[in-house]
Amino acid sequence: MHELPVAVSVNGRSYQGTVEPRVTLADFLRDNCGLTGTHLGCEHGACGACTVLLDGQAVRACLVFAVQVDGQEVTTVEGIAGPDGELSPVQAALKECHGLQCGFCTPGFVTSITALLRDNPKPTDCEIREGLSGNFCRCTGYQGIVNAVHRASERNTVIAEGAPATMEA
Repeated sequence: MHELPVAVSVNGRSYQGTVEPRVTLADFLRDNCGLTGTHLGCEHGACGACTVLLDGQAVRACLVFAVQVDGQEVTTVEGIAGPDGELSPVQAALKECHGLQCGFCTPGFVTSITALLRDNPKPTDCEIREGLSGNFCRCTGYQGIVNAVHRASERNTVIAEGAPATMEA
């Protein structure tokens, strides 16, 4: 099959290469960029495990072809953590509120919550549940996840579009 060029910024770093047109963004991130934090679950866009930010918008990386993101900015869960590997406010809140168990769905939740809080810094329970309705967790009861969103929100989490989360002093 004919390969096409792709040049994309992922977590602020440039990646270039050639891929077959059928390669998904999720596979490109994992195989070409070595970023395995983006997990593949259902590969149908239903579970949310592969959620990344594409030019600041939460998208399912299993539903986007790598060639479609040529020239764009992608932020993965690896880019949401702090520069020295410290947990982002969202990640810290998930840990503190026991909002994760096996961890398979966690990257998708972290990315989705980051986008949710950027767009709605003080969401209600209903808004949180609606905003995260595209992310499935088979281990937790979701209440820890909802509590974590509230905790991150209460800490005045500032989340810049497509950028890592930081805490206000």
